[in-house]
Amino acid sequence: MSRLDDVPARLRALGSRAPWLIDVALIAGIVLLSLRGPHDSHVLPGAMWSLILALPLLARRRWPVPTFAAIATIAFGQWLADVRAFGDCALLVAFYTVAVTQPIRTTVLAALVLEVGVVLAALRWGGEDTELNAFVALSAFATAAGVMGVNVRNRRALLASLEERAVRLERERDQQGQLAAGAERARIAREMHDIVAHNLSVMIALADGAAYAVRDAPDRAQDAMQRASRTGRQALNEMRRLLGVLREDTAAQDLSPQPGLDAIDTLVEQVRGTGLPVRYEVSGTPSEAIPAGLQLAVYRIVQEALTNTLKHAGPDAGAQVTLTFGAHDVGVEIVDDGGPASAVAAADEGGGLRGMRERAAVYDGMVASGPRPDGAGWRTATTLTFAGRPSPTIAAHA
Repeated sequence: MSRLDDVPARLRALGSRAPWLIDVALIAGIVLLSLRGPHDSHVLPGAMWSLILALPLLARRRWPVPTFAAIATIAFGQWLADVRAFGDCALLVAFYTVAVTQPIRTTVLAALVLEVGVVLAALRWGGEDTELNAFVALSAFATAAGVMGVNVRNRRALLASLEERAVRLERERDQQGQLAAGAERARIAREMHDIVAHNLSVMIALADGAAYAVRDAPDRAQDAMQRASRTGRQALNEMRRLLGVLREDTAAQDLSPQPGLDAIDTLVEQVRGTGLPVRYEVSGTPSEAIPAGLQLAVYRIVQEALTNTLKHAGPDAGAQVTLTFGAHDVGVEIVDDGGPASAVAAADEGGGLRGMRERAAVYDGMVASGPRPDGAGWRTATTLTFAGRPSPTIAAHA
């Protein structure tokens, strides 16, 4: 039973690989059946007409309308010669092909031509008592061929549209995946830049301080080196946590939270440990609903600005960090008094400034970064917006 079920599938596969074999088998079947079908006193005329009627079917897939027209013309010649032949069924095959491949208008015109042939055949070969029956039967065959062809055409159009939609959805899915991967790479690049640049700057400042103090104040040099060691370990842990996002075994990842507003105190103390005086002030009415992403953006902006101060402001510079909370926004301002030289150097920091702008843009913020109006240092400021509820005021930190 399973072998019989496989026959239609095998025939379809054979038809897709070598469709001409199907047409040859169809022509052979028509000719063979014509030998047993209705004919005149001699078998040969009917078989010859059947062969002539069926041969154009070899071109039906490439030229369906000309093939139908050729067979209709031959059938009319057969009618004029008054020869009955089973090969007239080739008209039904040609009409089916027209219905499958051509628009409705062409199919209707072919149906009218076929119906004229049905009327002529019924009048000549139907007999006085059977003309109506012959007309109904032949019309039913023609209608069945047309309906089958239209149904097959509609099904093929549906399958083609579904395939096109599947291809389009797959292409859109790939594009979305590429966009998501690009956004994730940009996010990781920003995090890497902030972590590496800040911690390395702190470690360099501490190492320079230890080098200067190693002879005159060995205790201070030892303390500076210990701070540099702790900073390096902290940077290594942050790098491991960040790179763990790229691993497949997420169960083994460190799920420590990202730094937020509470971590700015530790950040400021870390920078102060390098010898850079930093004032930290918080004012306004913060909200309990400040999102973690916005807190991380504030932390990274402060971190990047202080890193630039460490790298470019000079040994006698100082900095001030101010956070101002509104009902639905957080203002961030970092200023230093490093002088014009630091401003020129900081202006060249394209990667860090670009990262700050990208983080601020997520929360409708624009980073203003440039020399102070008096030329004595650098100022970085932005305002990040959100929606939340107000909570008690946070006291200022010195």
